[in-house]
Amino acid sequence: MTKTKRQDPSWSNVKESIASLDTSELIQLIASLYGLSKGNRDFLHARFSIGDDPIAPYKKIINDCMYPDVFKNKPIQISTAKKAISEYSKAIGDAKGEAELMTYFVECGNQFTVDYGDIDEGFYDALLRMYARAINKVLALPEEEQDQFRERLKTIMVTSNKIGWGYHDGLCEQYCEAFPDDE
Repeated sequence: MTKTKRQDPSWSNVKESIASLDTSELIQLIASLYGLSKGNRDFLHARFSIGDDPIAPYKKIINDCMYPDVFKNKPIQISTAKKAISEYSKAIGDAKGEAELMTYFVECGNQFTVDYGDIDEGFYDALLRMYARAINKVLALPEEEQDQFRERLKTIMVTSNKIGWGYHDGLCEQYCEAFPDDE
């Protein structure tokens, strides 16, 4: 008896099905997806710039993950916070918004360790990698949009001065390399 290999559905299959829909069917499909999850709603709000602050739901996720409520025994969730940045990026592709979320990620993690003490090497490595990504994203912005981020990135560096694991030194090195004209 020979087994026939079943092919898993792919985007091509979905795309073909979507192409056959008329406008009202497509709107109904999107409405169903909208109602299915908060993530889908946040994505559509960001994509179409709906609401007062389409970036706010992504910042809330980052804050909840990088500065969790220690009194409720909530863990730090680096991968979920990074995923929020990725989802925002896919939704809108706004470099300034991405710089905001990346900077905010490091601000939250940095403040958590300032408030509660040392974490571990993996935590600081994740913050350093995101700090580097934030700097690169900021440097790609028009000059007039860089200053607000530059100040925040500097504040992160300065407030990390008593944190171990080479974290503070890494921030200083990255900041000074990116902004050599800063005293």
